[in-house]
Amino acid sequence: YYIDLRLVPSYPIQYRKMIKGLQNLIAEDIGFENFHSLVSVPTGGLVVAASLATEIVKPLIYVRNKPKEHGTGKAVEGVTCQEMKLLMIEDVVTSGGSVINAIKTIKEEKMVVTDAYAVVDRMEGAAQALEAEGVKLHSLLTIKEIAENLFEQKLISEDVLKQVQDRVN
Repeated sequence: YYIDLRLVPSYPIQYRKMIKGLQNLIAEDIGFENFHSLVSVPTGGLVVAASLATEIVKPLIYVRNKPKEHGTGKAVEGVTCQEMKLLMIEDVVTSGGSVINAIKTIKEEKMVVTDAYAVVDRMEGAAQALEAEGVKLHSLLTIKEIAENLFEQKLISEDVLKQVQDRVN
């Protein structure tokens, strides 16, 4: 199954609810005073992070998949400094690979990430992989919660619910 959160900004009311949900989760879990800036990776997470940064009035930087070959050639775009504490934002996490690659780049730049927030955790190893890097994963929703909710609303069958549960357990 594919989770395409790139569609959500096309529905501004639901998109705003998603951003506000993430904002509230961050406020409850770690508070806004415990990081300097948001950081994300293109593209899905960056769209979410940009809206969230505007809502919480925090700077935003992003990590390129690979440095540009022209211009500044930077791997990290935005205003940064050593020892800067960053909060990673992603739309959907599966194995955590793209987030981990970004975290490694951030560490090379002498900045710090201790927490990452995803709108959806597919529960396929990202939390454990990030923990191995010293980063705690938080999520607004898990795929298990989504599947259970869809089943309760009779939008998916019990077979589909079981397939999702079997995949994540």
